[in-house]
Amino acid sequence: MNRDQGKNLAKTDSQIFAFLGTDEARVKEDALRLARVLTPADNADFGLEIVHGAAETAEHSASIVRQVIQGIQTLPFFGGDKTVWLQGATFLADNVIGKTTSALNAIERLGEVLEQGMPKGVSFILTATEIDKRRSFYKKLTQLGKVVVHDLPDASKPGWQENCIQIVQRRAGQRGFEFHPKALELFVALTGDNSRTLDMEIDKLGTYVGRSGKATEDDVRSVVAQTRAGVIFEIGDALAQRQLPRTLDLIDQQLRQGESAITILLAAIVPRVRSLLVARELDEMHGLRAGGAYPSYQAGLKRLPASATAHLPRTKEGAPNAYPIFLAAKVCHRFTLDELKAGLRACLDANLKLVTSQADPRTVLSQLVVSLLKRPAAGS
Repeated sequence: MNRDQGKNLAKTDSQIFAFLGTDEARVKEDALRLARVLTPADNADFGLEIVHGAAETAEHSASIVRQVIQGIQTLPFFGGDKTVWLQGATFLADNVIGKTTSALNAIERLGEVLEQGMPKGVSFILTATEIDKRRSFYKKLTQLGKVVVHDLPDASKPGWQENCIQIVQRRAGQRGFEFHPKALELFVALTGDNSRTLDMEIDKLGTYVGRSGKATEDDVRSVVAQTRAGVIFEIGDALAQRQLPRTLDLIDQQLRQGESAITILLAAIVPRVRSLLVARELDEMHGLRAGGAYPSYQAGLKRLPASATAHLPRTKEGAPNAYPIFLAAKVCHRFTLDELKAGLRACLDANLKLVTSQADPRTVLSQLVVSLLKRPAAGS
């Protein structure tokens, strides 16, 4: 939300605003913009009351709520408008403190106060990364005020890349430039799901390519800082391209920087080998190839019979997680089906060695990668 959007939000009839979600940076930034709009410049010292909501105990949560209610019901000493901001409330979630009787009663009381109506000239802002949406308090918030949710794509769940792609495309458009398709895929892989990193790197890239420009893969590699998620992607990409020296070098870099061998195996190597295997099977058995853009591949995957996709990982909506398979489908022809099946078994063996033996981790990963990439696939 930019300053103009903050002004538009402030012009609504509501006096109650909630910014929620796991994207803590955007939640706080949007709330801060709105608070600045709501608080008159000549009354900045007395027109904004911030109540910190990080509760250490159940009793502390009740004390926080009492302070918020007192702030809402107490008009400014020198007159004028006033904003009360409950900042970073931690006791609204389904957690240990949030489940206590003291916290539940306090939250219920705050809901009743909001429901009775805000005093004239007084606004209330709530920010929280988590809130239990099953409770009546959340329902009252949505009925009485304006609720804005900013959630980060969860990189631990299938489908996060697709959500990130949409976010990146939208924010790049707001900054006046576009991505080539492959550059967009690379950007998402390098920045991961961190919203602050994503915004910072989009700003840098937008400055580099200029307005109305179109970012290429080379632009992304030149400008965007490599995050941990990006390096993990690069290892998998080098493996998928059958680039043995580059794969070994990237793994060695990560080991020297303190990354664990088991993390590299499970985060970079195993997922890529599995995706290559699935893509190769879909290619050989159903003729599904990544000849065009991602939407056409996704549509082709949806057209397959349920028996052909039943074993695939799913997004939270229940659809097959197509994006990693699409990336793998572009290069799966570099491997035979038998090579990939043997490669997945080799990954299992490497996993067992890393967790059950005293074998040198660098040696285990090196031997695995060499066994996967030592010879080109027949006919490639």
